[in-house]
Amino acid sequence: MRSDSRLSRMLHVLIHMDRHQKPVTSEMIAGMLSTNPVVVRRTMAGLRDQGYVRSEKGHHGGWTLVKPLSEIALLDVYQAIGEPELFAIGPASDHPECLVEQAVNNAVGDTLREAEALILARLKAVTLGDLAGEFERRYAKLGASGPMPEICSD
Repeated sequence: MRSDSRLSRMLHVLIHMDRHQKPVTSEMIAGMLSTNPVVVRRTMAGLRDQGYVRSEKGHHGGWTLVKPLSEIALLDVYQAIGEPELFAIGPASDHPECLVEQAVNNAVGDTLREAEALILARLKAVTLGDLAGEFERRYAKLGASGPMPEICSD
């Protein structure tokens, strides 16, 4: 099963947007993510609806951040993109009357609920500002000089 990378991709995009001095177009983001601008607009719409970004149409239009990165938790972005499934595993439903399947599903379900609660708590505790700070520390450690990279591209 293929993993869902929407969360990490959107976190990446938002940190780049913070460093970009002007609106970022859906086409620019699509190029960075190797996807279609329509997919970008659909995903960014969830972030817009939650008040994290805004879009402006026109020649100088594009997406801009509305809130500082320090006010956006990873959980906020996770929720804004539709709360994708955290796990590829789950309980079976082939034989719901089977007592063995019921016992297995109970154990698996409890474990997954506990793990999900831990993950969501961690996503709530970390902000995009924390991630941006980690990037800045890594960038400085490389001894890099000059302007920081703005938008990744292929």
